[in-house]
Amino acid sequence: MRETITAALQAATKAQAKRRVSTLRMVSAAIKDRDIAARTAGKEQATDAELLELFAKMIKQREESQKIYADAGRAELAAQEGEEIEIIREFLPKQLSDKETDAAIAETIAAEGATSVRDMGKVMAALKARYSGQMDFAKASAVVKAKLSG
Repeated sequence: MRETITAALQAATKAQAKRRVSTLRMVSAAIKDRDIAARTAGKEQATDAELLELFAKMIKQREESQKIYADAGRAELAAQEGEEIEIIREFLPKQLSDKETDAAIAETIAAEGATSVRDMGKVMAALKARYSGQMDFAKASAVVKAKLSG
C-alpha cells in the first residue's frame, strides 16, 4: 500500500499534477501519523486494513466538506474536494453495491449465529474484518440493526 502511494506521488510529481501531488502528500502524511501512533501502541506500523479505514475516514471528511461548500455556494472548493475524493478512492478496493452489501450482511449474520440486536457488535466486528474498505459501515450498521430487530 505504502509503495503504491509513493510511486503514484512520484508519477504525479513528474507529471506536475498539482492537485494530485498535494492530495497524495496529504495521504502520505496521514499514513506516517498512523504509523507513529501504531509504534507508540507497540506495533511496527499500521496494517493495510487500518490504512483502508484511514482512507475511508478521509473520504468521509471530504464528502462532508464538499456538501458544506456546495451549500455555501463555493462550487470551486466543492469541486476541489471532489477531486481529492476521487484520488483517494483509487487506493481503496472496489466498493460493494447495495445488493452485495445486503448479501454480505445476511451471510455474516448467519455465520455468526446472530439472533438479536445484542449480537450486533459481533456481526459488525466480523463485517469489518472481512470487508474493510469495501463498504460504508455506518450504512451497514443500520441494515444490520434492521435485520436483527425484525
